[in-house]
Amino acid sequence: MLWLFSPSMGLLACFHLSCILAFTVETRNLTYDESYYEYVPDRLQWKNAGELCNQRSEALAMVSNAEEKRELTNFLKSLNISQPVWIVWKVMRSYPKTLIMEFAGRTDRKHARLRHTFSSMDAVTVCTRVRFDPDCFGISTIFSYSIKSNINEFQLRGHLVKGKPVQLALLVHGAYGPYQDAFHHDGSWHSVCVSWNQSGGRWALFTHGQFVSEGEGLSSGSIGPDGLFIIGQEQDTFGGSFKKDESFSGSITELYIWDRVLNASEMKSMEKECSPISSGLVFKWNASAMEIETTLTKLWKDIPCRGNVTVFEKSFSDLLLDGNALQNQTFSFELFHGRLSHENCDVFDPVVGSLGQAKCDSLMGAVCQFKKEVLHVLGLPKTPFFRRMSEEHLTKAVRVELSANGSLDGDLASLQQLTQSLLRGLEAGGPPLLTSSDVLYFARRIETDLSAQAAGPRPAGADAAGVMLSIATNYLKAASLMLEPGVASPWVGATEDGVNVGPFTIVRSIDKLTETLADVLSVERKGFTLSTKNIDVYMKWQKLTEGTCSQVFKPSAVGSHSAGSTGQDELLIPDTALQRIRTLGHEDVMFIHTHYSHLSEILSGAQEPPLSHQEKGRRSLASAVISATIRDASKAQTIPVAIKYTLSSSQVQYSQRVTPVCAFWNFSLMHNQSSSWSSDGCRLTFAGSGVTSCLCNHTTNFAVLMNYLESKWSPEEELILSKLTFIGSGASLCALVVTLMLFTVLDIPKSDRTSIHKNLFIALICAQVILLCSGSAIHNKVACTLVAALLHLFFMAAFSWMLVEGLLLWSKVVAVNLSEDRHMKYYYLIGWGLPVLIVTITLASASGKYSADNYCWLSVQNGVIWGFTGPVIFIIMVNVMVLSRVVIITMSTARRRSIMLAMGTSPVDQAYERIRAAVKAVLVLLPILGLTWLCGVLVPFSIVMAYIFILLNSMQGLFIFLIYGVYNTEVRSTVNRIKERRKALNFSNCASSRPSSSATSSRPVSFPLGTTPSQEEEASPTNTRRNSPDLAGQEETTGGASSLGGGRLAAWL
Repeated sequence: MLWLFSPSMGLLACFHLSCILAFTVETRNLTYDESYYEYVPDRLQWKNAGELCNQRSEALAMVSNAEEKRELTNFLKSLNISQPVWIVWKVMRSYPKTLIMEFAGRTDRKHARLRHTFSSMDAVTVCTRVRFDPDCFGISTIFSYSIKSNINEFQLRGHLVKGKPVQLALLVHGAYGPYQDAFHHDGSWHSVCVSWNQSGGRWALFTHGQFVSEGEGLSSGSIGPDGLFIIGQEQDTFGGSFKKDESFSGSITELYIWDRVLNASEMKSMEKECSPISSGLVFKWNASAMEIETTLTKLWKDIPCRGNVTVFEKSFSDLLLDGNALQNQTFSFELFHGRLSHENCDVFDPVVGSLGQAKCDSLMGAVCQFKKEVLHVLGLPKTPFFRRMSEEHLTKAVRVELSANGSLDGDLASLQQLTQSLLRGLEAGGPPLLTSSDVLYFARRIETDLSAQAAGPRPAGADAAGVMLSIATNYLKAASLMLEPGVASPWVGATEDGVNVGPFTIVRSIDKLTETLADVLSVERKGFTLSTKNIDVYMKWQKLTEGTCSQVFKPSAVGSHSAGSTGQDELLIPDTALQRIRTLGHEDVMFIHTHYSHLSEILSGAQEPPLSHQEKGRRSLASAVISATIRDASKAQTIPVAIKYTLSSSQVQYSQRVTPVCAFWNFSLMHNQSSSWSSDGCRLTFAGSGVTSCLCNHTTNFAVLMNYLESKWSPEEELILSKLTFIGSGASLCALVVTLMLFTVLDIPKSDRTSIHKNLFIALICAQVILLCSGSAIHNKVACTLVAALLHLFFMAAFSWMLVEGLLLWSKVVAVNLSEDRHMKYYYLIGWGLPVLIVTITLASASGKYSADNYCWLSVQNGVIWGFTGPVIFIIMVNVMVLSRVVIITMSTARRRSIMLAMGTSPVDQAYERIRAAVKAVLVLLPILGLTWLCGVLVPFSIVMAYIFILLNSMQGLFIFLIYGVYNTEVRSTVNRIKERRKALNFSNCASSRPSSSATSSRPVSFPLGTTPSQEEEASPTNTRRNSPDLAGQEETTGGASSLGGGRLAAWL
């Protein structure tokens, strides 16, 4: 036998053919293993002691560092044990620290840009480690690479759907690959590698070193050089124009890039060794190699690598002899002796606190410790509170059940025992021992266990309801104790992992608890009420009918224990909102209300950052927090609804510098972020002396915040755009209706031109009406899809009639087609048939994702929007060409006319005349040719263009009314003709009422031969202007062969 000793480590190991050597790499999830020891007084051999511990689902105690040695010493001394005991040694490894970038919530700012200059690459492999925010759903861009000629050159994005695995897809040269299930959306760290080769467009996806999927045909051609590589954002322009809805939320670290394709064995090797392959590596993860946006959180932590768990494969002699190597290496191993009784085994002497060796067949006591696997499942924090809980009888019952079943996950009975133990531990009194790790553990246990319960078969019967009621009662009472200001101050803060823990960590777990309880109680149509010092909960089942009245929740009426609530705190769900819910198919619902009375005292010391970047100042919670949820248990769905609430804040006096803000806590922003208050969808309705009332269009946790402003801040740009759209579209709609009435009621001569005008007006009116009403359909997916389809149809019809306007203008002005043949049947086919065809094809190819998630319009994510944008761009290009030719002909006609009418005019005057004619032609034709939509192409690049686009297009109807209604010579001539007819009729009535003598003395009226009075009236000078130009106003049209085109333009317009 060979004995080796390393002085620097104090490590003693043996090598012999009869030894069994087990090697494991210590994983990160064992960092907080609790040392639950149990002393075995029986005098046993080392082998028998180990077997006995294994029978109890335990193992011989392991000592890996000075802290564990000290704990074991204290444990044995507390039992007055002075004799050596059997144990097992363990040497742990230490991981190096690495940069971890925390993307807290979706934003259009947070990103990191690689400083590396990329050359052209025929193949590429990118590997990284990611942790997706479990509360974030939708498209999430991990990284994007753009070049000046293609902003979508290379990109990896995820698709997050609630209850489904994370799906990943690769984008190359603007072409998307298929989404593939990669790993569970569980908030844990995952390693991802993607590779691509221009040869055949072959791609592959690996997770955790294992092959997931591959394919080919994903574009071709090299990845372009000199591009910008952005982490966490998609680039809509070269290096910018980030979208909040497609940004990454979570954590990213260890990103590496190779200019070749790594094979499967290399992928496994990297995952095993937790280090990148050097061959072909062009970018290595390094903070100095990146430009990191200032608001992005940067942490230095252990590499989240699973590493290798396998049998030790190297020779130990070299490692043990090299003390420095042992100090720097990152591995751990455990030494277990074989069956030969004459070998030495590990012992621990509690008197001197030292490790030693003894013959394995010696007889002595032992110390058992929970197995690592068991502690991993239990996941208990290593804190004083849990040490005290470990000594409590009820916690030991949980441990026994754990030993029998091997797991506590999803077991309501175990969760019931754990909540009882938590409540007893808090009620025991003494100094507060809770830490942030304790609170985070309990909150996550509530959320994960109840989520697992909801995902499985739904429990039924009185037993399930009783267990859930017990869990809810225990946890709510415990939560009320944890939210005591004196108890909360020690645990509010960050854990050792950097996770921020605060009051809303508990609030979130209570939300999950009440939703699960509502689903169970709804089966029996029962409610639930509980009032504690800091929390009030009220749950009520109700069947919605036509006569259902408004629902009011007053915390003061729930119970007498709510010292923090006053009679002024109130939450109201209007009857109109309840009737809307009923029409959506939700009849049996559960109302869930909670009220937290003392959160402001816990958060009083924290200064909240502003709600938006325009705000300057600080915010503080100045009221209680009230919550509302409407739950349809049959569909396991939470229903959004508008609510009104009133909260008291008697300690605050409002002023110009102290203004109330209606806000709610946005849980999607909670991860590693100090504040998650949001005012989206909430507005202030009343602010009185100590009372504030608000209206919000969603159900979540609300509170009134105080904004200590240093200066006024402008409203959100989105709100301005929405108001401009509403006002402009309303005015446009009224103007279009009036114009259509003028064209319909007045006796305007019928022609193709007037018929086209009418159809264009009808399409625009329908589109504007649906646009103004589209907001009411957002919460109903079917109705929203229908609204999106109708908007698509009528806006497409409007553009189709604009195309017809352009074609007719071309035929009459440019081609000079003087034929009076009518072609309306073809125009109708283009104006209405083409839109129906486009909408039908788009609907059929949308694959169930026709409308967007947040508004009733075409989805941008899957390219459905091009079913509208593509045809519109084509029509605009055609009409731009038509307008250009018309302007040229108009200017030519104006030049000839100025020469003929004023031979002595100066060239400057002639140029002015041509410019005036061109400008007039453009102003007249812009509304009916739709050319103002050209600004829409530039909207994504500038907010200024968005303002211009909305102003121009929402006022399109007003322009049409002014140009084709008020200043239209045909309309004005028809109105004048009606006036003259009325004058003639009045004159005739007056003449018929005169005496006969007067009639005989009047001069006879003569008419031209072969005409009647009515024919003469139609031939009056007024009627000669019937076909006078819209564009030229009251000016005469000059004829002649040389100006025929200009004359037709005047007659057309």
